[in-house]
Amino acid sequence: MANLKVGFIGLGRMGLPMSYRLLKAGFHLTVHNRSQEKVRQIVGSGAHPAKSATQVTRESDIVLACLPDIATVEEIFLGKEGIIANARPGQILVDHSTVGVNTSKACAAAAEKKGALFLDAPISGGVERAANGTLTIMAGGPKEAFLKALPVFETMGATVRHIGPTGTGTTVKLVNQLLCVVHSMVAAEAMVLGAKSGADPALVFEVVNSGWGQSFMLGRNAPVMLDRTFEDARAPIRTYLKDLGLVQELAATLDAPTPACDLAHQAFKQAAAQGLGDLDVSGIVLPLEQRAGVQVRRKD
Repeated sequence: MANLKVGFIGLGRMGLPMSYRLLKAGFHLTVHNRSQEKVRQIVGSGAHPAKSATQVTRESDIVLACLPDIATVEEIFLGKEGIIANARPGQILVDHSTVGVNTSKACAAAAEKKGALFLDAPISGGVERAANGTLTIMAGGPKEAFLKALPVFETMGATVRHIGPTGTGTTVKLVNQLLCVVHSMVAAEAMVLGAKSGADPALVFEVVNSGWGQSFMLGRNAPVMLDRTFEDARAPIRTYLKDLGLVQELAATLDAPTPACDLAHQAFKQAAAQGLGDLDVSGIVLPLEQRAGVQVRRKD
């Protein structure tokens, strides 16, 4: 399968390390990105450059994309010069981006008209796990397409699952994002509450993170709060605000109650309005600190 020609569009924080994993596995890799600096970087390691999404599609057996937002996904997949317009029968097209179910279904329907196979296959795990090939990949779409793409996915992910029909991969990613955001919100509340009481925030984190109150997002966010490194935004507030909107859209479609999501969405919206959107998600603690008159930081 290493002779399979793979195309990758979108060499951002996640896309670039994912592409390096594909090169390491020996795949023939063609890449495209709006920022040519990243293209030149990975070309130096053996990837083949492409000037457009059209070129990537025409030169690849399977096309992967990891893009920042819905508008970009729709442009790259559904645009006149995009992936699907240039797809051929039997070709596998994969979207690793976080979008809404409607976008995934629109891409799948357009691909089907061309005889191509579309997978919505969002990812989770962050930059570190993208670099070491241990991402979680959740795929929705035709099972035959998933099985053909599986050797490619397994070079990038440790947990790779076919969830079900088109849109189910996207749905599971939005469930994941809902938990990430709500856990981040509650982790911030908890750390502020501990600090306001006079307890050493570092000890609050150490003890709680060893008990039943621990969570991945507490373990990730609390050290950022303690060290005040909010500007190292590996997962910015604005990104989660976008995802919360997608969760609410899905919940409305399904008539499913999401009260915690609604409260978190309000808080994240207010944080973005205060100019905090580009800060790391752990920065959601800042408005709470301001209201409480205390900071969650390491004691001297």
